[in-house]
Amino acid sequence: MGRPKGSLNKNTAAVKDMVLTALSNAGGVKYLEQQAQENPTAFLTLVGKVIPLQVAGDPDKPIKHLFGWLPSDGS
Repeated sequence: MGRPKGSLNKNTAAVKDMVLTALSNAGGVKYLEQQAQENPTAFLTLVGKVIPLQVAGDPDKPIKHLFGWLPSDGS
């Protein structure tokens, strides 16, 4: 039957645990803040991988995107 859908295999889980341990040992949030300043491209790549790619909402209350132009100063 195999492992349940969506579960990580042993190697993937082990590597993920190692990465999280290394991040903790390197300083955790402070280290990530430093990387955001010193290596913004790499940091934003990481951000793109951890933010969900899809936004799901309530079909009875759809998400609305409103945009417009603000008048320039003096008009």
